[in-house]
Amino acid sequence: MTDQELVEQAFTMLERAYVPYSHFPVGAALEGEDGKIFTGCNVENAAYGSCICAERTALVKAVSEGCQSFRRLAVVGNSTDYCWPCGSCRQMLYEFAPELEVLVAKKDHSFVKYRLRELLPQGFGPTSLG
Repeated sequence: MTDQELVEQAFTMLERAYVPYSHFPVGAALEGEDGKIFTGCNVENAAYGSCICAERTALVKAVSEGCQSFRRLAVVGNSTDYCWPCGSCRQMLYEFAPELEVLVAKKDHSFVKYRLRELLPQGFGPTSLG
């Protein structure tokens, strides 16, 4: 699967987002080391602290299905700027894949690519506890 195809899979999740408060849908597609794709969308809640981002939805789905090694993640939104993962998502992803490739897209489907280590320099992960 190409990078653009992974981005397109993330875009299919925008229509499933539950965003009655922010009206800002986000989609994600997370690729496991075995090539399996796990998708997610953001799900908001009236108790704002209970909201979950698209990236964490995809990650939790993957882990709950037995996948804990990842290659790439695509994150997309309907904005004219890139749809960057928030700090909580970066931290949760870092737990499993500090070298993860992160594709971040705009609504026109153009994207940029970074390593998660670049988005979360000096990250705190499992090796930090030893």
